Amino acid sequence: MTYSVYQHWDPLKVCVVGRSYPPEFYSWITVPHVRSLFERIAIETEEDYQSIIKKLQEFGVEVLRPNLADTTFINNKFMPPPMCPRDFTAMVGDKFYENYSFDFKKSYENVKDSSWPECSSIEEFLSLPNWIQQECNTLHQFEAYQKFYSTYDHIFDCIRKQGNTIKSHQYHSALINGAQISRIGKDLFFGTEVYNQDTTDYKRFVHQEFPNTRNHIIDTGGHSDGTYCPVCPGLIVSLRDIPTYADTFPDWEVVYLPNQGWSKVKPFLELKEKNRGKWWIPGFEQDQAVVDLVENWLGHWTGYVEETVFDVNMLIVDPKNVIVFNYNKQVFDALNRYGITPHVVPFRHRYFWDGGIHCVTSDLHREGVMQDYFPEKL
Repeated sequence: MTYSVYQHWDPLKVCVVGRSYPPEFYSWITVPHVRSLFERIAIETEEDYQSIIKKLQEFGVEVLRPNLADTTFINNKFMPPPMCPRDFTAMVGDKFYENYSFDFKKSYENVKDSSWPECSSIEEFLSLPNWIQQECNTLHQFEAYQKFYSTYDHIFDCIRKQGNTIKSHQYHSALINGAQISRIGKDLFFGTEVYNQDTTDYKRFVHQEFPNTRNHIIDTGGHSDGTYCPVCPGLIVSLRDIPTYADTFPDWEVVYLPNQGWSKVKPFLELKEKNRGKWWIPGFEQDQAVVDLVENWLGHWTGYVEETVFDVNMLIVDPKNVIVFNYNKQVFDALNRYGITPHVVPFRHRYFWDGGIHCVTSDLHREGVMQDYFPEKL
């Protein structure tokens, strides 16, 4: 049976759920107090993953998870765990797109000397002179990166066995992924990476890649699933007024949630941006600014987010059920009007990890065939 996803509200059957590092991973942190902070985050993150898995299994969804790589320390820093599969994968119709495997061709082109032969695959690489292989593996860590980016290989193998085509490293990973695409049957909606982006090349690519659908670019200025969510035919939940809704989703109800989501945690995110990625570098525990950031998150922001922040980053299980981050009366009333039951499954460290409930999952298969919700469009 070939996997496919044509509408993201069709009954979910197979889903990937991400994975973070276990608490023992952080044994390399030398300061006990700081190590305990990350151990707590690790424990609570996996608890929340398990809650998501349990809820999905209650609906009969088959859950797949990435492995954790044996090699995680590369080029003097630890690599982040495979927490957000949707940021690197997308099932569009029956074609699967992934940007998580080691991009050998691009990596080789970035480091090759002008005297080296051309090489576009790992098979060709293994036939090159040993000294070239050794330089790539020793100086540029090719072998280490390849091992690290193998964490989804068993899932990709599963998809291939279903008869699906897998396309690797298509276009720009920040644009072609499940967090940027809304699959509404005959219509595909693509978000932009930044506001007012020049989309000339982007439009050309999506029209070439998806010739049998009507393709639309929406100025979301980042992951579209963190900006709006078409929950069912006729209903959108959105953090802000995007002017194109009237054209792209004519006559649909839009529930606006101003001052929710990212805007409510802006002070934390500004601090985080200044320290982004530093906690993967050994010795960070001596940097008080980074330690303060983590303490501030656990001491204030975690509880605040659970209690007051609603996230449009939702996971739709089927036409009558959706998994949400927490409660919001305006949204719950709208869902009730459309006969949809919301299921609250907290993901406490969503803003610390940059991963909401939609981002930490990726739907591989949903029942249903392509529908046309806007037949009046050419």
